Amino acid sequence: MDNESIQYDCFRGCVVTHDEQSGDTVCNYRRGCCKLETYNWLKHADDGTYSDLFEVRFKNTRKGFYRNDSPQSIHVGDMVMVESATGQDLGTVTLEGPIVGRQIKAKGIDPDSFEFKKIYRKARQSDIEKWRQAIAREQETMIKARRIAAEMGLDMKIGDVEFQGDGTKAIFYYIADGRVDFRQLIKVFAEEFRIKIEMKQIGARQEAGLIGGLGVCGRELCCANYISSFQSISTSAARCQDLSLNPLKLAGQCGKLKCCLNYEVQNYLDAHSRIPKVNEALEFQDGQAYLRKTDILKEVMYFSYDKTSDADLYPLDASEVREIIRLNRNGIKPESLREEPAPSAPEFVTAVGDDSISRFDGPKHKKQRGGRNRRNDGDQKSQKNDFVKKNSASQKNSAPQKNGVDQNDGRYRKNGGNRKSGGKTPRPE
Repeated sequence: MDNESIQYDCFRGCVVTHDEQSGDTVCNYRRGCCKLETYNWLKHADDGTYSDLFEVRFKNTRKGFYRNDSPQSIHVGDMVMVESATGQDLGTVTLEGPIVGRQIKAKGIDPDSFEFKKIYRKARQSDIEKWRQAIAREQETMIKARRIAAEMGLDMKIGDVEFQGDGTKAIFYYIADGRVDFRQLIKVFAEEFRIKIEMKQIGARQEAGLIGGLGVCGRELCCANYISSFQSISTSAARCQDLSLNPLKLAGQCGKLKCCLNYEVQNYLDAHSRIPKVNEALEFQDGQAYLRKTDILKEVMYFSYDKTSDADLYPLDASEVREIIRLNRNGIKPESLREEPAPSAPEFVTAVGDDSISRFDGPKHKKQRGGRNRRNDGDQKSQKNDFVKKNSASQKNSAPQKNGVDQNDGRYRKNGGNRKSGGKTPRPE
């Protein structure tokens, strides 16, 4: 199959292909593509419970639970026609079996008293074609809706548009800081697009979940992965974790504080409850020790005798600090803090050469060239040097002298020789 004929719809988590022989459009469910996906870890533990309940998902994060009233056998990945407030909608079955009961209870739904909407049947080829034509209008409709809202001067932003499966209704997701009177806007939309209009307000975090993306941690955004209910986040969550109050680092892609700031707050608050508050310097016999920093999770506090320097820090456990504070209140001063071991700085380890291909090879030993011949060569060289020295000494002793001047030395001296002759070396006869 040609790759150009395959269309990946990540907004709905499906792959659309076109069969050239039959001319039909085939939509297959693609796991791991859609947002807020739930892994079925009870897949092989089907005990027959909740056999008529299914999770059906639509565009982005919209999904719901439906009851199968049709005689057809429905499984994960099937495209089904379900009941909606107006008409019918088309969605994909993503969960079945006992895991559906777990999800229903997690949403706070009572399966005995809750009225589930119905699954009418599996989607036919005509339903899929009508659905494909409807969703093809979403991008153009969103652009026109934004232009109309701007012309009317409304302080709102159209974030996304979702068409119903039968093409008779569209949901407009918008973002606004305050309340917006869009009664006139709905009339204009109905006349322009000839469909039923539903306006749904979402927040900045929900918009980021609809769009998706990657966070600074390198993983998928939490709002697009699994978060369905957003809690309030304040800067106090950053303060209790000793984080820098830098808006650029604390803000996510939505422009609000990151949701992950709340993940470890309870651990830090629990550690803070066991760390004493040090409002004054600790009294020792050799001076006062000032608190410079605190490792909250390890419950270790670092003190220094210099109030303005972190050069010499002495670590103390939170329990030891609490005991020293109690002794100071009773007028008792411990001997010294310098007896405590100073924290050792981590050694610097270079990573140069770690990516070398030959880093696993053993050391190479240099081969001795010549072996025995090397020793013979050394003996021959020493004998030769001795021979040269002997010849030079014999030549020096046998050289003729005249007027106390060495004739061999006189050849190389310019101003040497006999002083009576005016500094000139006499010419040999």
